[in-house]
Amino acid sequence: MSAELRALAESVAREAGAQLRTAFAQPATGVAAKSSPTDLVSEADEAAEELIRSRLAAARPGDGFLGEEGGSAEGSTGLRWIVDPLDGTINFLFGLPQWAVSIACEDSDGVLAGVIYDPLRDELFAAERGGPALLDGKPLERPRREGGLATALVATGFGYEADVRRAQAAIASRLLPEVRDIRRFGSAALDLAWTAAGRYDAYFEYGIHRWDVAAGELICERAGLVFRTLPAAPPLPAGAAVAAPELIDDLLALLA
Repeated sequence: MSAELRALAESVAREAGAQLRTAFAQPATGVAAKSSPTDLVSEADEAAEELIRSRLAAARPGDGFLGEEGGSAEGSTGLRWIVDPLDGTINFLFGLPQWAVSIACEDSDGVLAGVIYDPLRDELFAAERGGPALLDGKPLERPRREGGLATALVATGFGYEADVRRAQAAIASRLLPEVRDIRRFGSAALDLAWTAAGRYDAYFEYGIHRWDVAAGELICERAGLVFRTLPAAPPLPAGAAVAAPELIDDLLALLA
């Protein structure tokens, strides 16, 4: 079952990615604000979610659905698809090549299958419950680095509200002297996929949503990483952190 769900997610993610790749080469249309003037959505986001939802419904009409752009439906099978059709919308709208399609399927025990597709690099990260983390169908070979957190390259992201950003800036300021460096590119899904692949050593972010991390959580765990939920600490919303087992406790201590 998990392999079938992963194969479906891969196929749909590639189709949505191709549609988004075409839109990326053209001027953005239908751009609107969501939670704040800096949090945007475009017609490309909505069209990608509609495509994904229609393909999944045709293949598995009884499953539930949760999409970032407002698509939500209860199901009858005990399975639910969690979709971020375009993770990294600001990058997409500004012509920056760091955005992705994220599709996951979960049951009552967690995520069964997850896929993150980077259309511009044609890289597809995937995993299924009980299987290895994959890149383009081959098991990920994550490099093991020595030196602990002091030599770790850490990815993060920032929220859209000013008070949240102030709190996030304080954490980044505390963390920066203790690690190799910090990166912030703008797509949580790709940050997770790249951490699974060893391009980063760790990732953390406050204020993420289920559709941001559902696929990436499974991919990271199947790559041997530890995924932890970060509790809310107002004004910071809840978040997540991912790192190798030997790094996770030291990272969490700096985030507290």
